[in-house]
Amino acid sequence: MKSILIRFPVLFLSVVMVTGINAQQITLVDKSDEKKIEVLIDGELFTAYIFPETIMKPVLWPLISPGGNTLTRNYPLKKKAGERVDHPHHVGIWLNYGNVNGLDFWNNSEAIPKEKRGEFGTILHKSVEKLESGAGKATLAVKAAWVNSRNDTLLDEETKFVFSVKGNVRIIDRETKLTALTDVLFEDNKEGMFGMRVARELELPEEKPLKLVDSHGTITKVSASGSSDATGNYLSSEGVEGAGVWGTRAKWMELYGKVNGEDVAIVIADHPGNVGYPTYWHARGYGLFAANPLGQKIFSNGKKELNFKLKKGESTTFNYRVMVFSGIPTVKEINKLVAEYTR
Repeated sequence: MKSILIRFPVLFLSVVMVTGINAQQITLVDKSDEKKIEVLIDGELFTAYIFPETIMKPVLWPLISPGGNTLTRNYPLKKKAGERVDHPHHVGIWLNYGNVNGLDFWNNSEAIPKEKRGEFGTILHKSVEKLESGAGKATLAVKAAWVNSRNDTLLDEETKFVFSVKGNVRIIDRETKLTALTDVLFEDNKEGMFGMRVARELELPEEKPLKLVDSHGTITKVSASGSSDATGNYLSSEGVEGAGVWGTRAKWMELYGKVNGEDVAIVIADHPGNVGYPTYWHARGYGLFAANPLGQKIFSNGKKELNFKLKKGESTTFNYRVMVFSGIPTVKEINKLVAEYTR
């Protein structure tokens, strides 16, 4: 797919790299009684850590650009005219996986019939461990548990989010430590792992409808997006563009487009400390934007396979950075922020 936006890097000023000058205040607001922790930048909502039982996992939702535009899909939490209503498990920004000891954490949602729920896993929010607001930076630490349908815990999760602002860039760094309470197998599966579902405006223009099949054999039909409202395009660290990024490996992936007249870009960066680095990208034109380091077989056409194991008591850590730009950054600017992160 050809790029549909002309990139003018000279318009994205060096202010993006300015730090420590007139730092914006990042405030974490504890609304645990409403099942959420809000993240405010100078008093305006940037995102929220939400943990209602109805979505089967804690997520960050919504994600809002510096220009005040919502970059994540509203469904299934809110209704918006013209928005897709496929894949009800695609909510905000999340981390989970499609096959953990045979349980599907990725596809779980309220839409799963009661008689099939034993095949699925749920991530339960347990506690808020740290809330630290500040100038230019804030930290949220939480604990969660990966459980089966009987509430037996497979994995304890400790996650730290660091929210920061650098000029026109809003940054989320996520560090998640998973500790096995029993022997755990992350069986090679395409449904993973760190992902988000974006707004319709950031979908890639598609002229033909799609039929997508999940690991259970369930077929989801996705209609053509149409060029009038879909403006998105992918660009990887390896120079791959458009829908062709799916199933490729890259250190980072950018999705850029226009939302309500604002040029925006979202970049997800992998970390060298993660299993499977550099990750494969489960990035689709219809709005799923995900990094999957553990599901390698389908992406490599069977040339590689990774069945990742943790013995009881063992831990592993996954780190990802999400960068939200107002304006379209140059590759040089992205690489500088990624290098700073991975250093």
